[in-house]
Amino acid sequence: MEIKLKTGRKVKIKEVTLDERDSLMDGLSYKIVDGNVEGVEMMHSTMTKWMRTCIDGDTSDEALMDFSLEEKTELFISMQGKLILGEKKASK
Repeated sequence: MEIKLKTGRKVKIKEVTLDERDSLMDGLSYKIVDGNVEGVEMMHSTMTKWMRTCIDGDTSDEALMDFSLEEKTELFISMQGKLILGEKKASK
């Protein structure tokens, strides 16, 4: 699978195992204010963990630091959506 960011950067995403997916999802901690989700706690370390686990390619510090905050955020949201959608596939 490939995700194309608004900046034009294309990022190859590998298939993750069920254990990897569960570990990533369990690592999410949402910031909730007045009953509304306002963001993700420990956002930077969470995004780095997701990128290192899901990117099919170079995930060295240098490669990940080449992403802007906007790119990291867009990629994280896209990867999260794809993993969550996998849970909602209808059964026949």
